[in-house]
Amino acid sequence: MDPAGRVVKLTLTYDGTGFSGWQLQPGQRTVQGVLEAALERLLGRRARATAAGRTDAGVHAEGQVASVRLEPSERLPERAFVHGLNGLLPEDLAVRTAAFAPEGFDARRSARGKLYRYRLLNRPIRSPLERRSHWQLFAPLDVPAMREAAAGLVGEHDFAAFRASDCPAKTTRRRLDRVELRGGSEAELIVDVRGTAFLKHMVRNLVGTIAEVGRGRLRPADIPRLLEARDRTQAGPTAPAHGLCLVEVYYA
Repeated sequence: MDPAGRVVKLTLTYDGTGFSGWQLQPGQRTVQGVLEAALERLLGRRARATAAGRTDAGVHAEGQVASVRLEPSERLPERAFVHGLNGLLPEDLAVRTAAFAPEGFDARRSARGKLYRYRLLNRPIRSPLERRSHWQLFAPLDVPAMREAAAGLVGEHDFAAFRASDCPAKTTRRRLDRVELRGGSEAELIVDVRGTAFLKHMVRNLVGTIAEVGRGRLRPADIPRLLEARDRTQAGPTAPAHGLCLVEVYYA
């Protein structure tokens, strides 16, 4: 395509442990801040990177997407945004792919859905190697009940009971196309959540509630009641950030 006014789409992967989330914050190390500093060195000017979603502090990504608008004079090839940026970025952040997108593409506004993956570990002895990527639950869990609870969250619902207290969303109705629990007892458990849009802390609150079902503190039959009640205090706790990963962003 003609290089005038083009937009480059970057697919990013990062270990969120050392970041205070995606969004720029004064005095904090953020994914956006580190990426934009590398872009400034590559392009010789300040450039704004827009993400598909603002991951929280400690949340990881395998497939975060960011868009960067280029100046007409910037004729770097796509590969320069992979190899060039990766030569400037720290070891906990990398560009997986880069591609020129159609005019008007915006990583956030053009997104049609996201897939998040939450990793749990159900073992009686702590596991040092997974401490940054899994939420470890030591007592045995009722995995079939957790799987049933997860299935009850699929569809379009009012998820007010599963949003953060400071969530700015005007509406709390969302549609989840997939909430699937994989794995067995005393092993890694994976919760995949795919939807069109999410409320603040929504996935972590869903996982925290599913974990309460596994512990026997809630039942799968409580899920419809929680959705109807729209009361955050009745649902489970917010699962730790380090177990969550943004796996993929979907576009038309």
